[in-house]
Amino acid sequence: MKVLILTYYWPPAGGSGVQRWLKFVKYFRDFGIEPVIYTVKNPNYPIMDKSLLKDIPEGVEVLREPIWEPNNIRGKNKNTSAGFLSSKPSLMGKVLQYIRANYFIPDARKFWIKPSVKFLTKYLNSSDIDIVISTGPPHSLHLIANQLKQQTGIKWISDFRDPWTDIDYFHQLPLRAKSQKKHQDLEREVLKTSDAVIVVGETMKQNYLALNSNIHVVTNGFDSDILTENKKLDLKFTMTHIGLMNDDRNPLILWESLRELSKEVKNFSTDLQIKLIGRVSEKCLNDIHMNKLASNLKKIDYVSHNKVQEYQQSSQVLILAINDVPSAKGIITGKIFEYLIAKRPIFAIGPVDGDLSEIIKQTNSGVIIDFKDKVSMKATILEYYKLYKEGKLYVDSHQIEQYHRRSLTERMSQIIKSVS
Repeated sequence: MKVLILTYYWPPAGGSGVQRWLKFVKYFRDFGIEPVIYTVKNPNYPIMDKSLLKDIPEGVEVLREPIWEPNNIRGKNKNTSAGFLSSKPSLMGKVLQYIRANYFIPDARKFWIKPSVKFLTKYLNSSDIDIVISTGPPHSLHLIANQLKQQTGIKWISDFRDPWTDIDYFHQLPLRAKSQKKHQDLEREVLKTSDAVIVVGETMKQNYLALNSNIHVVTNGFDSDILTENKKLDLKFTMTHIGLMNDDRNPLILWESLRELSKEVKNFSTDLQIKLIGRVSEKCLNDIHMNKLASNLKKIDYVSHNKVQEYQQSSQVLILAINDVPSAKGIITGKIFEYLIAKRPIFAIGPVDGDLSEIIKQTNSGVIIDFKDKVSMKATILEYYKLYKEGKLYVDSHQIEQYHRRSLTERMSQIIKSVS
């Protein structure tokens, strides 16, 4: 069986967006599926990670077509992600947000739809592709696949790495009512027209079932060996967060708790080190400073995936902050699966009845504290700190193997074959 995968993110792109389908492609041949990739020829990736190139299997066909992006006007490597919206954008920032929200629907890659449909229609008519798979965001990829299905009749699976109108930052966009309706209409059309829909969590599945009954949950995962031996831990009481820390994800209650514990507990402030690896919003940094934790902070810019694993495995505690937004119950950040294999206690902040909470409970990999529950937060941190001082801070996690990328690819392959 041969599948055509439409994805904007592909190595040498770095970050979380590229991982999901790169890893499926890595293992597809083990399950009788030959992948063909369609991606951009001249992408404007904000993050690059050439180390991921090694995961592309030899001989995989990669089709590339150029794209014109409005983001290019601002220059290469500018952060234009709506997920990194500031709570206090500049006047120019507000103007750009308004234009982007209302004139580039579903996203700034909309200008790639027409030329892609033309190129791929010709390709499909001369190839033996069985199924087209689109993965978003950007959701323009789904619109390309939708048109291909209409013009050629080919089977189509849409994969939602994140929701569309329920995504964490959608409520921040300065959308006119007409623009919001257009997003909702396009989302409904994609869901109804797809022969199957893949989502990453149970909450998203339940939200989409009214529009398509053939919906499957295939989570993200990890692709490294599960740690079986103890690694050398940081000497400090390190609490590490890896990845984007934007305004919605900024855990103010955590900074307040750490400030109070620094005053209340002997040597806590001396032992504490907060590691933030990746992009961090200005508001988050300001809140850390306001809580007198600047001397405890170690900020590190983006590092390669291999280096990230080293930081995870050596950290005393791993922080996982969920965006405090209306759709929080359905958010499962990709880093949870990388955290699992590090075998270090996960300290999550988010809905205690959400999808992430279920994974943490099922794997016995840590705790999750509600956004506003400072009492439980301080008590948990203090317990972790006491165990750290005694040299007994560890986690006895289990049932992790189900989230290995190869196991997930087997599941994805079964769904693909059921649609053909």
